[in-house]
Amino acid sequence: MADWITGSSGSKERRQVDRRKLDGEGRAGDAGRRSRRRGAAAAGFALVVATSFAWSPAAPAATYKWVDDKGVVHYSDKVPPEAVNKGSQELSKEGVPLRRTEPVPTPEQRRAREAEDERKRQLAKQQDEAERRDRALLASYTSEREIDLSRRRSLATIEAVIESATAYSEQLKKRKVAVEQQRAGYRDKPVPIVLEREYEGINTELAKQAELIGQKRAEWTATAARYDADRVRWRELSGLDRTAPATPAAPAAPATASSAPVATKSSTR
Repeated sequence: MADWITGSSGSKERRQVDRRKLDGEGRAGDAGRRSRRRGAAAAGFALVVATSFAWSPAAPAATYKWVDDKGVVHYSDKVPPEAVNKGSQELSKEGVPLRRTEPVPTPEQRRAREAEDERKRQLAKQQDEAERRDRALLASYTSEREIDLSRRRSLATIEAVIESATAYSEQLKKRKVAVEQQRAGYRDKPVPIVLEREYEGINTELAKQAELIGQKRAEWTATAARYDADRVRWRELSGLDRTAPATPAAPAAPATASSAPVATKSSTR
């Protein structure tokens, strides 16, 4: 009786062990099946995505607008090699310009562009110089009378040089007459070399003085015009009423046909 009970108890334990083993194997099998199902699903999704890309229609190529040598407008999916340097426009599928490629300038166009750039630089330089002169003008004078006073002083300095050169020229002319008379007195005899050299020197000096007088007369005219322009500009910058009577400018000095004064007094060399 005791042996039956023991045997029955051992069989029961074995059955419990076998059941636990079966339960463990069942759970492991379920996990493996779930893992295999997930792997299959992922592979199927990847296959669908790859198939979609493989069968999707190709993106439309860009459209370019370009003009040939005859001025004819063309539309194509690419710009031909002969038109690459002529410029083009990339258009969307609705015909809206997306990007523009400028044509490569020709040598003539490059020279014209360089000339235009140089013209702009010179214009900017002139504008800067004009602004600088305006600032200097306002800083130099506080009234029109000061401009007139400075004008008179500057012209008087030039006039003094003209008068001195004119007086010296008159002396040279008188000496030239005397030397000519001496040269004529020798008649058929050789004229002394000293007298000849003096005569040549007088002519050379007269030419120099005439050139100096001409330069100073031109300077007198330019200086007078500059002061007159400064006076007008000063009034504009000062905001004075242009219609209001201006202070009379100093009267011009007696001038010749060259618009410059002629000396009336003598001076030493």
